Amino acid sequence: MNPHFKSKDFHLRVYVEDTDFQGVVYHANYLKYFERARSQFLIENNLSQTDAIAKRNESYVIKTINLSYYHPAILEDELTVKTEIELVSKARTIFFQSILNSKNDTLICKGEVEVCFIDNNSGKPKAFPLGLLNLFKN
Repeated sequence: MNPHFKSKDFHLRVYVEDTDFQGVVYHANYLKYFERARSQFLIENNLSQTDAIAKRNESYVIKTINLSYYHPAILEDELTVKTEIELVSKARTIFFQSILNSKNDTLICKGEVEVCFIDNNSGKPKAFPLGLLNLFKN
């Protein structure tokens, strides 16, 4: 079995900019919420995406995304993004993410996001930074 890691929950509120004229969250914004949670996970673990790009010319890239929608989120909802990460290889992870309404735990959306790490010069996979790999050893 591949190593798993559970990230801290990420909390957010739905603002008018996230919604259509009826106050329902645009479907594409769930991708943004998932991205924010993944970025926050890296920040909290001292894994700077800016340093990876600027100093080492490396990037985290999305290979595949699969989403399932269950209930709409609406204006002013408080949401929780839950994230579990499976290390598939030293250069590939799968993020299992879900968005729930924080007040009643209603499942809003689920997704599986495959993230790879690459060398920007060659475009080829490269091992994740040791800081990330070490998270899966604990």
